[in-house]
Amino acid sequence: MHKDVIIVGAGISGIAAGYNLKKSCPNKSFSILEGRENIGGTWDLFKYPGIRSDSDMHTLGFRFKPWIHDKSIADGPSIMEYLHETINEYKLNDNILLNHKVDSANWNSKKSQWELKINVNNDLKDMTCNFFFLCGGYYSYTKPHMPYFKNQENFKGQIVHPQFWDESLDYKNKKIAVIGSGATAITIVPAIAEQAEHVVMIQRSPTYVVSGPSEDVINKFLRRILPVRITYFLIRWKNILYQSFTFFMARKYPERTKSRILDLAKNEIGIENVNQHFTPSYKPWDQRICLVPDSDLFNAINNKKASVVTDTINEFHKDGILLDSGKKIEADVIITATGIELNSLNDINVSVDHIKVVANERLTYKGMMLSGVPNFAMSFGYVNASWTLRADLTCEYVCRLINLMDKKGVKCCEPIDDKSAYGDDQLIDFTSGYFQRGLNQMPKQGNKAPWKNYQNYLKDIFAVRLMSIDDTNLKFSKLKD
Repeated sequence: MHKDVIIVGAGISGIAAGYNLKKSCPNKSFSILEGRENIGGTWDLFKYPGIRSDSDMHTLGFRFKPWIHDKSIADGPSIMEYLHETINEYKLNDNILLNHKVDSANWNSKKSQWELKINVNNDLKDMTCNFFFLCGGYYSYTKPHMPYFKNQENFKGQIVHPQFWDESLDYKNKKIAVIGSGATAITIVPAIAEQAEHVVMIQRSPTYVVSGPSEDVINKFLRRILPVRITYFLIRWKNILYQSFTFFMARKYPERTKSRILDLAKNEIGIENVNQHFTPSYKPWDQRICLVPDSDLFNAINNKKASVVTDTINEFHKDGILLDSGKKIEADVIITATGIELNSLNDINVSVDHIKVVANERLTYKGMMLSGVPNFAMSFGYVNASWTLRADLTCEYVCRLINLMDKKGVKCCEPIDDKSAYGDDQLIDFTSGYFQRGLNQMPKQGNKAPWKNYQNYLKDIFAVRLMSIDDTNLKFSKLKD
């Protein structure tokens, strides 16, 4: 089977790609290959209690499909419903092939096309395409970060990683220990605390935590007087500009921003709690700031249903966890919210003329393509704002590029490997553990445009929508002899 474009992944990025191709490249055939049995990506994979967005849905939602619910911070099932609505509304069902996992992709220079090996229910099938677009996310769905804890096999209760959540798990009136302090842990703790006897969040180091309302009052007001699409547009841009401003201020005035965040937390749970457990050693936005909707985590702590311990783990006992301080945390269930494992190229063996592409040896072009890899793009969202904002722009860019190739009458386009652009810069200026662990798998960014990954929506929207994409760093060529 041959398609003009193959998209990998039927999550938010893949659905956005399908919409944009239908709208901007209506003469192109395409398929969205999803390795799992359902669409949704992250939002179908994670089943743990309280699963929700940590970005507002006016920016996590698509620019072309208004989010019409009151809650801006939405739960997983609501997001899945929104994604199914989008697929139905824009007639993408026939383009999505479930249980189609791409094992390998080789670019054949003589034919100017990609040759794919697809695992379909353990049966290998061949497909070809002209353009290969990775929209399968940035972390492994099958291998989370699961460090070994000394004597963990001695624990008599259940040990559960959120990525492999056991929906039959009974935690009612039980003592729960949650290891971790990232967005997943901060979501799980208050959700489980509603039924558990007590939940202890064990963290090695604190995270910045900010409370915010789950409903946007301005959105609710404007929806009463304005059409849905106009309201959505206005709230979306209000949030984009606010996020950009707060990120800029955090980077320019880190100490002032830190004091502001800590003061807000102190008003919620008191000075002692904040000083001990919510004062990170790093600057705001060196790692992602965690949002707690309607103060749910703080309320659980104030109501004595949850508590936080900042310490390191010595070993597991049969009935809990011994910390290096000598304190013991009794537990019936231990939840290891220890993070994700980054992966590049969606766990696909990508090659050019059968020479393996090692992502870490390539420069990222505009954060979307790889140096020396033809007719190829990948969707990598923002870490300092909503993922979808960047995914949408990447899809727009890919469509513009495909149309430009048609206009030029060429079959192949690749970013030229620019030796003068190589620098020591990592892909993302972030200190989070999962990024630091996985940087050796990720592409590099260069020391100048267009090889820098700016992570700035306002810059990117100007570059993608207004500037010419035909620059000297892209090589266009016709079919090779």
